[in-house]
Amino acid sequence: MTRVLLTGFDPFEGERVNPSWQAVSAVAAAPPDGCAVEAVRLPCVFGAALDALRAAVERADPDIVVCVGQAGGRADLTVERVAVNVDDARTPDNAGRQPVDTPVIEGGPVAYFAALPVKACVAAARAAGVPASVSQTAGTFVCNHVFYGLMHLIATERPSLRGGFVHIPYTTEQVLDRAVPSLSVTLAAEGLRAVVGSAVSRVEDIVMAGGATH
Repeated sequence: MTRVLLTGFDPFEGERVNPSWQAVSAVAAAPPDGCAVEAVRLPCVFGAALDALRAAVERADPDIVVCVGQAGGRADLTVERVAVNVDDARTPDNAGRQPVDTPVIEGGPVAYFAALPVKACVAAARAAGVPASVSQTAGTFVCNHVFYGLMHLIATERPSLRGGFVHIPYTTEQVLDRAVPSLSVTLAAEGLRAVVGSAVSRVEDIVMAGGATH
C-alpha cells in the first residue's frame, strides 16, 4: 500500500471556500486503488504553511506528497514543473504577511523541479476526462512557498520521498457572479486521483509536448 499525503489550503483573499481542500478531501474519502491517502489542510500563511507541511510529513511518513492549491483564473488542472526560491506577495496572506523579494529558504537553490512524472500526470488527468496541462510557474505566493519548501525538504532530508504541486481552478460556486473559468470539485478530484495514480505507478516521465511560448 502506497502512503500518499495530499495537502490543500484554507480559503484566502475573501473567498468562502478553497477548492484545493475540497478536492483533496474528496480524494482521501475515495482514494485510488492501492493507496492510503491522508489529506491535510494548510494555513494560507507564509512560514506557518511550511511548519504544518513538515509536521504532516513527519507524522504520516508518506511515500508521495502532492500539494494542491487554488489558481483562480486558470481554466484547467495544472501540474507544476518548477518551484522557485522567492516569496513575492501581491497581496497579504491570511496573517497579514506580505514578503517581497524574499527567499523561501535562505541560501537554498534558485529552483527545484518537481519529483513527479509531470507530463504523465497531465496525460492521466486528461485520460480521466479532466482538462489538464503542464504549468511552468507556481507563482510567488503561498502555493510556490509550499512547493519549494516541499522540494527542499525532499532534497535535504528525505531523498526517498517524491512530491510535487498541482493547481486547480476556482470551483463553480466561486464564479457565479463573475466571468472567469471554473472546474467542479468532482472533476478536480477525478483529475487528482489520476495524478496520484500516475505518480504511484511510474517514476520516469513520458515524452509529450508540454511547453509554453509565454
